[in-house]
Amino acid sequence: MKKQVSVSVSISASATRAACALMLGALATVAHADQLSDIKARGSLNCGTQNASEPYAFPDPATRQVVGFDVDICNALAKGLGVKLQHKPVSTDARIPELKTRRVDVLAASVAYMPARAAQVDFSNQYFVAPIKILVRDSSSIKTIADLAGKKISASEGSSSAALGTTKMPTSRLLTFHDISSGFLALQQGKVDGLIAGQLILSRFAREAAQNGGEQYRLLPGSLYEERIGAAINKNEPALLAAINQILVNYEKSGELQTSFDKWLGANSTYKMTRDYKVEPINPN
Repeated sequence: MKKQVSVSVSISASATRAACALMLGALATVAHADQLSDIKARGSLNCGTQNASEPYAFPDPATRQVVGFDVDICNALAKGLGVKLQHKPVSTDARIPELKTRRVDVLAASVAYMPARAAQVDFSNQYFVAPIKILVRDSSSIKTIADLAGKKISASEGSSSAALGTTKMPTSRLLTFHDISSGFLALQQGKVDGLIAGQLILSRFAREAAQNGGEQYRLLPGSLYEERIGAAINKNEPALLAAINQILVNYEKSGELQTSFDKWLGANSTYKMTRDYKVEPINPN
């Protein structure tokens, strides 16, 4: 009889331990699945931007603080969530890996929607739309995008521009560089015939070259693509995604998005771009 009681108690203790393990595992899964709750419990948002991509995110020469259009998005997201901002600089090719390993909670790092990326991360409402264009030397005989068939072109490693160069210019030879400045240097040195990137950054390169004298540059007519850029988060975080989408809608309604756009990209900047897009779900077509 004593032996039977002992066995019964042993089984009961084992079952209890198993139940506790399952409960702890379930709690861990729930906590991991609700990143919004984790952010609010922590009291801070880890928001990643590129750290050398003027005017999106770059060190202010006077303060050495990283500022720019994407940094303003990070600030708006943290403010909307009611937490402090922890700014996390990331390189172009490390953006999604940094997100997937949860070193950052969200990316506001010029991450354009692409089907391959959408398979890895979720995108918020768009907060920026950017034409992808090609810059060439003004002395070049290249007049159209089609003229680059069989020619060398450059782009930033891991960027959507590089992916577009591969898919939309299959007969051109694509060379990728660690950052966009290195890609432009390759164009300056004659190592490539064209540089693929967003219109804004290419316009800046051309303008600065004109101011410094020497070789001049021009944008080819037409665009390879119009990028739809939103904040990127890990998949299966519906609460965080819904919160970010609403914050961006409110950011536009308040006029703060337009103020930031005008400061960094529009009327009050050297780029003089106009904003004809709205904060809305990204249409991949």
